[in-house]
Order: sequence, then C-alpha cells, then structure tokens
Amino acid sequence: MQLTVAAGALGAAREALAKAVASSQPVVAPGGQRAVVTPNGSTLPLKDVRGVKVGHLVAGEFEHELAPGLRIKAWGYNGSTPGPTLEVTQGDRVRLYVTNRLREVTSVHWHGVILPNGMDGVAGLTQPPIPPGETYAYEFTFKDAGTFMYHPHADEMTQMALGMNGMIVVHPRVPTGLRVDRDFVLMAHEWTVATGAARPNPLAMNDFNVLTFNSKAYPATAPLVMGVGERVRVRIGNLSPMDHHPIHLHGVRAQLTWTDGGEVPASARLWETTFLVPVGAVRVFEFVPTEPGDWPMHCHMTHHVMNQMGHGFPVMVGADASAIDARVRALIPGYMTMGHDGMAGMDEMGMPVPTNSIPMKAGQGPFGLIDMGGMFTILKVRDRPEAEDGTGWYQHPPGTVAAQATPAQLAADGIDPSRQR
Repeated sequence: MQLTVAAGALGAAREALAKAVASSQPVVAPGGQRAVVTPNGSTLPLKDVRGVKVGHLVAGEFEHELAPGLRIKAWGYNGSTPGPTLEVTQGDRVRLYVTNRLREVTSVHWHGVILPNGMDGVAGLTQPPIPPGETYAYEFTFKDAGTFMYHPHADEMTQMALGMNGMIVVHPRVPTGLRVDRDFVLMAHEWTVATGAARPNPLAMNDFNVLTFNSKAYPATAPLVMGVGERVRVRIGNLSPMDHHPIHLHGVRAQLTWTDGGEVPASARLWETTFLVPVGAVRVFEFVPTEPGDWPMHCHMTHHVMNQMGHGFPVMVGADASAIDARVRALIPGYMTMGHDGMAGMDEMGMPVPTNSIPMKAGQGPFGLIDMGGMFTILKVRDRPEAEDGTGWYQHPPGTVAAQATPAQLAADGIDPSRQR
C-alpha cells in the first residue's frame, strides 16, 4: 500500500511538473507572441467584461513550501508567492480587484507601469490604504509594452519580505525583434528563515539564508525546458529586500533585450553570460541554445546557491579535528566536526537536522549530488523538447563526459599527477 501511495504521489508530482514546463506555449498576442510560463507558478485568469479585462487578487497568509523539508507561513496573492503573473497586451484596459485578507492594511503598486496617479497604489499618498476585509478596484490602460512587477506599498518591509510580489508581462501590440519560441518569467527573492521556524524574519537586512526563483529553492525549482535552435526569452524580476543578483547562464550566451524601462536598442546589445538584476528592477535576456544538455542557471553570489546555511561560525577549513572529535564523542556518540575538510557532500551524510529546516540540502543529479541549492535552476535543452516533461536527465553521447584519466592517457600527454605545483 505504501508503494502504491508513493507511486501515486510521484505521478502527481510528474504531472504538476509537466504542466509547469509545458512544451507548447499558446499564442496569446499579435504576431504569434507566445504565452509566458511561470515555473512553479501560474497566470492570473482574466475575463472580458464589456471590453475591459477583469481580474481578482486576494492578499493573504498561507502555508508555502520553499523546498522539501521547509514550509513557511508566507504572505502573497491568491494563495501563492509570487502571486499569479498578470499577462496582457499593450493597449488593454484592465480592472483589477484587490481583496485584503491580511490583519493590516495593504495596497498594490504596479511597479514600472505608467498610469494615472490615483492608480499607482502608494497607501496614504495616492490612495487610502485597503483595510482588512475590504476590496478595492484599480482600473487603467497598459500603454507601454514590457515586463513589470507588482507589490504592496503599505508596510513594504514586512509584506514584501513575506512574499507579496508578482510579475507583469505586457506583450507589444506591434511585435518588435525576433519572435521567441519560449517565454519564461522568474521572480528572484531572498528570505531569512531561522532553523526550525515557520515564519520568515521581515526585519532581516543581511545574512539571508534561503534564496529563491519564484519562491522555490533548488532542488524544488522547476526546470526550463527548451529546444535546440529555439529562441528563448527569460524575464527576471528582483524584489529581494537587499541584494542584487548576478544571474549566470551555462551553455549559452545571451543578449539583454529589455529592462523594466523599455526595449534595449539593437545597437546597444552585448553578448553576455551573466546579467546583474538589481533590487527593484527587471532584466530580460534572449538566447538560442545550440548544445543539448542540462545546463545550470543560477545567481553567482556563492552564498546564494546554498540552502539555509548558517554563516556565524569560525573558519574550520584546514583544522585538525581528530582530537576534538575523540573527546566530544565520549559525551555525544556520533559527533563529527563539520567543515574542516570543506563543505562538499554534507547532504549525503544524512545527519539529523531540526524540524522544518534544510541546512545544506542539495539535489540528486545523474552523476551524484548536485551540491548547490537556493537560487539555482536548470535549462533543459533538448533536440525533442516536446518529449521532455522536466524530470529526465540528458543522455550524453559516448565519450562526451569528463571522466577519470587513465595511466595511458597521462603517460601519452606527459602529465605527472604526483607533482605538487
């Protein structure tokens, strides 16, 4: 019976993941523009009411899983963090109802959108705050194409830190540039979650210990599935409390094509493999993958690709812990000093950890442990992306995987492994 339940759970997980990385993105805007995919997220349903697109956001608290083994009390919209992506076309008029289910006032600011002052969502300045239990209506026209964000402008420190944010995609009425085959939306965020706690600390200003894409830390981040030769667009917004994020791509080079201020002229575009996404900003880059495989995309701040790592410790690297371990084991059987030989492979040791914590949690890859976490995801580039549900690993052609050098190879190339420098 346990096996049946486990199989059912695995099947449900695979189905959910397949939906998150659906290979066929429908056309939703003029010129064949594809619908965006929000990995681990959703798009806000909109209905047409006499020519106006109407949607509903509900601000509230709910339980959210950042990664397996770590659940928090988050704040967000429609039971999710980030809230559902708002996807429209330039020139659309929208009416967005916002219901406040929090125990304090809130508002919604449409970050980067040019609109009438009374719709800008700054509580106390451009509108009255939305009281608990009340519903307010925002109505305006999206005059400009681009990628924007939404978040509260009432008690921002608390509400944004606990997960209240979302992305906005406005497709051009008249498309510009090359048409993309896949269009992904990611929100970068950072949290401080004390070991064993369920409530993130909104007062934190440094030492964030859980870093996420779309409020998921690896290995919970859904991969981005794409095809060899397809044109791919990735839109990344950053509403982290404090940190900029240098997002690094493996296996491809890309061009910055848009910011939240508008389209980057073709003459100003450079080829890059790392894009800095400042706090409060959006960066959009495009690329065409040529090499199939499982390629990482991650923040290049090294502590941002670790899970719930404590940083307030002395340097242990290089220490001789043998004498310490022997003495402490007399009092605590099984004790082992950590970090004196480096931190690789800590998750494989299977050491017990406090409830609701994921210190050093990593993901299992095709060759062993992927010793990373946090703001890390995988670009799954395939020859046949329509056959990929996001759960499989790339099958390397023979002879294309780095492997242990043989004595014959070393001798043939004149390499002496015993040399020290």
